[in-house]
Amino acid sequence: MPSDLHYLSLDEVARRLKARKLSSVEVTESMLDRIGKVDPGLKCYATVTADRALADAARLDAETASGISRGPLHGVPIAVKDLCNTEGIATAAGMEIHRGNVPSQDATVVGRLKQAGAVLLGKLQMTEGAYGAHHPNIPAPLNPWNAAYWTGSSSSGSGAATAAGLCYASLGSDTGGSIRFPSTMNGLSGLKPTWGRVSRAGVFALAESLDHIGPMTRSALDAAIVLGVIAGPDPEDPTSVGLPVPDYAASIDQGVRGRRIGLASNMHGLDEDASRALDGAVEALKNAGAKIVDVKLPDGFDQGARDWVPLCGVEAAVAHEATYPSRAAEYGPVLSGLLDHGRRLSAMEVAKMQLRRAALAGELNHLLASVDLLLMPVMARAVWSTEALQAAGRDPETVAARLRYTAPFDLSGHPTLTLPGGMTADGVPVGFQIVGKAFDEGLILAAGHAYQQRTDWHSRRPPL
Repeated sequence: MPSDLHYLSLDEVARRLKARKLSSVEVTESMLDRIGKVDPGLKCYATVTADRALADAARLDAETASGISRGPLHGVPIAVKDLCNTEGIATAAGMEIHRGNVPSQDATVVGRLKQAGAVLLGKLQMTEGAYGAHHPNIPAPLNPWNAAYWTGSSSSGSGAATAAGLCYASLGSDTGGSIRFPSTMNGLSGLKPTWGRVSRAGVFALAESLDHIGPMTRSALDAAIVLGVIAGPDPEDPTSVGLPVPDYAASIDQGVRGRRIGLASNMHGLDEDASRALDGAVEALKNAGAKIVDVKLPDGFDQGARDWVPLCGVEAAVAHEATYPSRAAEYGPVLSGLLDHGRRLSAMEVAKMQLRRAALAGELNHLLASVDLLLMPVMARAVWSTEALQAAGRDPETVAARLRYTAPFDLSGHPTLTLPGGMTADGVPVGFQIVGKAFDEGLILAAGHAYQQRTDWHSRRPPL
C-alpha cells in the first residue's frame, strides 16, 4: 500500500477499490490506524466505530468479489458530523446534555451514504448545538495546519479530520458559514448545496430554515461524487425539493468557457490574503475561458449578515424548547446567549427581519440572473488565530463582519462552493467561494474543477 494512502482523494481511492488494487478492509484498517495515531492530538472524532467499520468493509469486499458495486463510494471510509443521527451510535450534536442520545435509525443522508457503500468510521466533533463555540466540557478540534489557528465553526471536526487524512470525506452542516469556515481554514473543497437539495431528516437542527447539509472533501470532484449520493427528495423531509439529481461527477468537465462570472466592486474590508486568493481565482478562471464581469452586491447584503444572529436565535430557541431554559445549567454560555436572544425577540422584530430576508433573496436572484456565477471571499479577514478570535469578542457587529460573505447565502439558500486558493505566511490555507443560481450545483462544481485543473492548492496536505 502507498505510504500516503490516507491523503489520496476520494475519487482515487474509489477507483483503486473498483479495480481491486486495494480492498476496503485494507483501506479501513489503514485509516483506523491513522486515527489512532493522529486523532488524540487533534480531537476530531467524538466517536470512532472501528469494529462496525471493519465489519462493513469486509461485507463490501465480499460484494466486490461477487461483482456487486454500490457506486462510487463502494468501500470508501468516510465520517459524518455528530449532528447526523446514526442507528445505534451516540449522536450528541456537540452537547453534553445529549451525550447519551443513541438514535434508533439513521438520518436520511447517513442512510444514503451506507446504501452507496460508504464505510462509516465514526462521528466528528462539533460546536455545541452547531452554533459558534464548543461546550466548555468538550475539547475543541485543532487545526492540523497550525494548532494556533481556528478550525472553523461549527463543522470543526469535519474540517480537521478530512484535511488531516482521518477520512476521505465528511459531511458538515452550514447555517451561517459552518461548511465554508472550516473548509477555508483547513484547505478543503466544501459545498453548501441549495436549501432543499439535501434532506435534513434526522439531523439535529440549529435553525431549520437556514440549515444546509453538504460534503467537505479534498476536491471539487470529490464533492460532486458525495453530493450525487446524498441529494434528492425525501418524504421524511417535506422541505426537500423533488427535482431529479444530476450526475454531478459526469458533467464536471463541462468547464466555464464563455461563462460570465460576477466579481463585486463594492466588497469591502478584505485583507491581503483574501484579496490574493480572489485575484488567483480570477486569473485561473479567465484562463479557463470565463469572462469576469463587474457587478454590485445588493444594498441589503450587509444587513442580511446583521439579521442572521437574531433570526438564527429565534429558530434555535424553537429547536431547543424541550430542554431550554429548563436545563439551562447544562448549556455552555455562547449557545445559551443565542437562545436567550432569540426568546427575547418580538413578533414584530422577527417579521421585519423575515421581510428583509425575502427582499435580499430576490435581489440576489436578480443579480444572479445577469451572470452565471459569483466569485466571493469566504471571510474579509482570510484566517483567524484562536487568540485573535477570542480577542475580537462576540458583539453583534463583530459577528456580522465575520459572517458578511457567508450568512447572506444561508438566508437566500443559494449554493456555494468553497475552494482552497492560497496559503498565509504562517502556513494556513486561504479559501474563496463560488456562488451559483438555485439548484445549479453542477455548474459551480464544474467551475471549481476547472480552477483546480489549473492550480494545486487543493493537493497540498498538512505536514502530519
